[in-house]
Amino acid sequence: MSAAVPVEVRAEVRPAWPVRLPGGGMDGLALRRGDVWLRLVHVGPSAVELRAAQPEPGRLVLGARARRRADAEHGLERLRFALGVDDDLADFHARFRDDPVIGASVRRRPWLRARRRPVAFEALAWAVTEQLIEYDRAVRIQRRIVRAHGRPAPAWAWPGLRDAPSARTVAGLSPARLQSYDLAAGRALALVRVAREVADGRVDLDDPDHERGWARLRAIPGIGAWTVEVLALLGQGRDDVVPAGDLGFLKALGALTSGGDPRARVTEEEVRAHMARYDPWAGLAGVHLLHVLTSGPKALAA
Repeated sequence: MSAAVPVEVRAEVRPAWPVRLPGGGMDGLALRRGDVWLRLVHVGPSAVELRAAQPEPGRLVLGARARRRADAEHGLERLRFALGVDDDLADFHARFRDDPVIGASVRRRPWLRARRRPVAFEALAWAVTEQLIEYDRAVRIQRRIVRAHGRPAPAWAWPGLRDAPSARTVAGLSPARLQSYDLAAGRALALVRVAREVADGRVDLDDPDHERGWARLRAIPGIGAWTVEVLALLGQGRDDVVPAGDLGFLKALGALTSGGDPRARVTEEEVRAHMARYDPWAGLAGVHLLHVLTSGPKALAA
């Protein structure tokens, strides 16, 4: 095969539980063109174009294209992870379909999942940009970072696709450069530091011992529980982890426990105590909870 022609790996999938394809991402990384969901990722330096289509309920057609078959196959694995096609949520639904708070959402939206990122570092980096600011403002920062430092699609890929910058690229940026995209000084420095930890191999986000990496990340000034919990839920597939410090939860549960007072807030500890009843699916239950009680942070739910 010519070096200019990519290898394509395809799979027709009957998901273990109902799935719906997400729309395009507000950060510009995922595109939706008609019935096809598109995304560019990288395996090391190699670009991989991911595609997903749903010709009918209960069936997905997935594809990955790259220069090397091994890279395409790895990309297909990341696509399956991001879409959650191999997750069997039957036990979760059986247990909580009649829950007094989230039961209605569980019954009506069986396909609902956390909106995972195909690459864990992307979830971590974006969590840092979303700390303590409005989601729409964070998205604008992310889009500026992608435009300035993201990896463009090769000529054979869908036009307009662009991948997020690698950990190595972000590690080489100055905090001042990131501040120029409207990222606060402390968060800019924290983002560079976490990128260096990942790029230099001191934190392996793909290590199954997630807690080891979380502890090292938490030692970085500016990286708290919420950031690590977003990484866990959206980047590492930990449906048992809820980002308890999320303002959406603090407000939603405040309104719930106060009888509807929109000004009420609960503490992060109270969120954890409330969500413990949903173990080991606290993160997934949290996605349903935000749909029930609020419009929800758009980053969390598909």
